[in-house]
Amino acid sequence: MQIALFIIFGLLAVAGALNLLFQRHPINSALSLVVVMMSLAVLYWSLGAEFLAAAQVIVYAGAIMVLFIFVVMLLNAGEEDRTHGSKIAYIAGIPGAAAIVCLLSYVFLSNRQQLGTTQLGGYLSSSVSNISEISHTLFTSLLLPFEVTSILILVAILGAVVLARKEL
Repeated sequence: MQIALFIIFGLLAVAGALNLLFQRHPINSALSLVVVMMSLAVLYWSLGAEFLAAAQVIVYAGAIMVLFIFVVMLLNAGEEDRTHGSKIAYIAGIPGAAAIVCLLSYVFLSNRQQLGTTQLGGYLSSSVSNISEISHTLFTSLLLPFEVTSILILVAILGAVVLARKEL
C-alpha cells in the first residue's frame, strides 16, 4: 500500500511541477507549486521523516508560498482574467481527488486495529525519535547558523517592504 501512495503522490508532484512550468498566470503557477510541496510532504511522511514533512508544510507550502503570492500581488501583474476553470482540473482533478480519498480511507479502515499502536517513523531502532534528534542538533551545535538565517530572512523582508513602498 505504501508503494501505491508513493506512486500516486510522486506522479502528483511531477504533474504539479509540469503544470507550474506551463501556466501562463503567476497565481496558478504558485498554486501548482503548493501541490508539489504538499506531495513532497506526503512522500517525506511515508519515509518516516515526520519532522521534515511538517517543516515542508509549514515552511514551504505555508510561509514561502504566502511570500510568493504577496510578491506577485505586489508587482501588480495586471488585470486578472475571469475563467470558468480548467478543463484538465475537471477531467483529472475530481476523479484524482476521489481516488486519493478512497485509497486513504481504505488504508485507514483496513488497518484500524493497528492504528492505536502505530508509531509514525518507527524505522528507528532506538527509542529516540528523529524529531528529538533534529531539534537537539538544531538548537545546540547549529544554533548560530539557525539564528543567522532568521536575521537574514528578516533583513530580506524589510528590504522587500522598502523596495515596494511607493513614494507619496
